[in-house]
Amino acid sequence: MTVSLSAARPSIARLALGYLELTKPRIVALVIFTGLPGLLLAIGGFPAPRLLLSTLIGTALAAASAACFNHYLDRDIDALMRRTAARPLPSGLIPPSHAVVLGVALGLLSVVVLLAFTTPLATVLAVTSIFYYAWFYTAWLKRRTPQNIVIGGGAGASAPLIAWAAATGTLSWPAVILAGIIFLWTPPHFWALALYRSEDYLRANIPMLPVTHGEEETRRQIVIYSWVLVLTTLSLGLFGVVGPLYLGSAALLGARFLWMAHRLRRTRAVPEAVGLFRYSIMYLFLLFAILTADAITRSF
Repeated sequence: MTVSLSAARPSIARLALGYLELTKPRIVALVIFTGLPGLLLAIGGFPAPRLLLSTLIGTALAAASAACFNHYLDRDIDALMRRTAARPLPSGLIPPSHAVVLGVALGLLSVVVLLAFTTPLATVLAVTSIFYYAWFYTAWLKRRTPQNIVIGGGAGASAPLIAWAAATGTLSWPAVILAGIIFLWTPPHFWALALYRSEDYLRANIPMLPVTHGEEETRRQIVIYSWVLVLTTLSLGLFGVVGPLYLGSAALLGARFLWMAHRLRRTRAVPEAVGLFRYSIMYLFLLFAILTADAITRSF
């Protein structure tokens, strides 16, 4: 009996990884990456180290807080989906109440950091993003409308707004466009995933577009959003805040995105949906990495 109980008890390392998973570290990393160019473009150069660190840390804490609440609110449907059944809460590794406590603690830390070292507007935007993602999207939209991921994309788009507000205390059109890029990227990214995971969403009774409107309409919407996304990435050139390094790269990356979206609609093949989903992650990462490099080179 002693041996069996010991075997059933998770190790400290497994628990630590479970708590880390509650914060969705890959999403947090992407949030930090999309926030950095906002700082650079707002200042027109490299920010002071204290502003840089406090903004990125505060934004990361807000994103991690929202992720914890997402885990808590989605624990019932996560248990029904093959992709998410092994997460810390549905698997029983961590009690649900711990996710709430961790979410509250991280949210409060985010407020303290941003309010102490940046601006009130940045703090308000961070708090709003937590509530938007956790309650407006996760608890309400996700389970009620096939437009869930479209409207919910606003939460993931908050990092550039927070960064811009942290640097200037205001918002301007380039910041809105940066947020718009993430907002418009979200539907084709998640709908590509939903195309080859539709059985999961059907089992969990989540009204994702492939479940409610069919795969053909989903592929059509992916193409539409992809075109608007790519055009939005290029519209930054109208404000003179980016140079040829970014514009050329955005055009090339966007051309491949559009090619893959159209090929998915034409072939209707599951591997094409998988490929577009995976490329969309690399696309956003590379786009903002090049935007960061462009901003740094233009500051010298």
